[in-house]
Amino acid sequence: MKKGLGKGLDAIFEDNDLTPAPEPAGGIREIRVSEIEPNRAQPRKRFDEEALAALAASIEEHGLIQPLIVEPIEGERYRIIAGERRWRACRMAGKETAPAIVRTVTEQQNMELALIENLQREDLNPIEEARGYRTLADVHNMTQEEIAKSVGKSRPEISNRMRLLSLPEQIIDFISAGDLSAGHARALMGLEKTDDMLALANRVITEELSVRQTEALVARMKAPSRKSAPLSDDVRRALREMEKEASEHVGNKVTVRHTPKNRGKVEIEYYSVAELEKIIDVLKGGGDRG
Repeated sequence: MKKGLGKGLDAIFEDNDLTPAPEPAGGIREIRVSEIEPNRAQPRKRFDEEALAALAASIEEHGLIQPLIVEPIEGERYRIIAGERRWRACRMAGKETAPAIVRTVTEQQNMELALIENLQREDLNPIEEARGYRTLADVHNMTQEEIAKSVGKSRPEISNRMRLLSLPEQIIDFISAGDLSAGHARALMGLEKTDDMLALANRVITEELSVRQTEALVARMKAPSRKSAPLSDDVRRALREMEKEASEHVGNKVTVRHTPKNRGKVEIEYYSVAELEKIIDVLKGGGDRG
């Protein structure tokens, strides 16, 4: 169920595109890697070390072709707006400087740019994506409609992603780790009890169930149980009378198991082969109860 590590050479060269982007009006500057710090608004929290190593090898051979985008902060330092993965790979490759475009942006623009870059590269897992949207909504007071327009997605897509954050923490961890997909998570939301969600989530992972199979199990769990209505007092009294008469006739205790659907069974107790033979004889109509 987990995705494979990295995306192959295509992903490496996509991150380190060998065709330089058009130079902006402000120009590209070489900035010391040690003077650059990651962006606390970066929605992506997990970085694949194997993929980073492959990108670092590409940078060692070709250099960093696609520049970072950074903003100036106090102390002649810079904070990454876009390109944290490339910056990490530069450090891994031992690069002292990295090409960067310096921009001054608002905090909201910073968050939007970081989120959009990751979404365009499909680098975020569903939970990182949802938390990015939640930050835009809570910190920057953006509506789901505004977020959708900003990142180029539909409003229902934004809403569905943000709903993932209402799931139990353990299931959120499963999604972050790639053990469950967003589709599995949406199916699990159909259950009301946390214990039921967790039990089914673990079964989905263990048995590697598809989203369709998960949806079918959720529907089955939600189906009302068909419990029989209790027997009325009159029926219970009648059954006791039948048991009494049958016990007297057979000479052994008789119990009637009756259901509201007028189905059931009759049990006759015996404690020896002789008693069993006597009961059979009585039932055949030729026995003596004595």
